[in-house]
Amino acid sequence: MNNMQLFGISVLFSFAAWTYVCVAYIWPALRNRALVVAATPILVLHLFRFVGASFLVTGVAAPDLSVGFSVPAAYGDLIAVALAWVALAVRSSSSFKACLLAFNLWGTADLLYAFYQGLFGARIEAGTLGATFYIPTLYVPLLLCTHIIIFLLLARSAKLPPR
Repeated sequence: MNNMQLFGISVLFSFAAWTYVCVAYIWPALRNRALVVAATPILVLHLFRFVGASFLVTGVAAPDLSVGFSVPAAYGDLIAVALAWVALAVRSSSSFKACLLAFNLWGTADLLYAFYQGLFGARIEAGTLGATFYIPTLYVPLLLCTHIIIFLLLARSAKLPPR
């Protein structure tokens, strides 16, 4: 098997494992809670997306990692962190839902764009990820699964009568 096949298998197994964790444990624990209460631990998880900036650190990522991938991935993650902080800061205000939606739309688009750039745009080689290999193979599937949970929570909250 070549590096890209191993990379793809790693991503698929990670998506399968995190989907199981989210369906069996995270969603049941959050689905009946108020939006603010349910979204808060997910937002806190996304505060650690700053690790995406390591795509810019030579020695962590290979020097020949495409800047067409690394720059948007790193800065997209940093913007997602900032949006998560904003949403956390306004938890007790009427703008929470709008901030949560903005964070979730940006965060999801950022991760999907990074996958697109990695596979089709910049067409990175898995070996050029270096130590950052674990971001798209371990962390990104969890982040995408939790973005789906936030979309479900937002959809559910839209159906609930106002309190």
